[in-house]
Amino acid sequence: MKRIIALALAAMMSVAVLAGCGGSADSKSESDSTASQASSVDLNTVLDKINSDNNLSLDKIDDVKKLKRYYSIEEADVKQFAGETDKSDPNAPIEIVLIEGTDADAAGRIESALNTRYSSVLNTYTSYSPDKVDMVKACKVTKDGNFVSLIIAENAPAMVKTFQDSIK
Repeated sequence: MKRIIALALAAMMSVAVLAGCGGSADSKSESDSTASQASSVDLNTVLDKINSDNNLSLDKIDDVKKLKRYYSIEEADVKQFAGETDKSDPNAPIEIVLIEGTDADAAGRIESALNTRYSSVLNTYTSYSPDKVDMVKACKVTKDGNFVSLIIAENAPAMVKTFQDSIK
């Protein structure tokens, strides 16, 4: 009797597993194409587009190790990144940081680190460049899947849109 119950349960579990693998070919290929499209995004190309659209010429963050120094982001959490800063005015820096995390957990940690940096920049602007506080308040950290950005600049909303359009 116990064997019959065990066999029946095993058969039901097999059917349940196979049922979970179902779905139309169209929906599977659509989700595969979305995933491959997102993973094929080159963040340096996106940053180049942001620069050309906004006539920017900033200093590149050229080493993933600098993300740890400037933003407290662990190298192991980063799949790819592109970043630039303009520190010619230390009281009102421009920062553009685009990062793809290695997974959802890494993206969450990156988002948290960039939010900490954003708060620090907002405090700096409040103390030293109050005339630009409204500009900083229009900026934000964004997260979409494993992609995270911090953009602090005059035209940040348009830059964020360029970034988000590129990763979709």
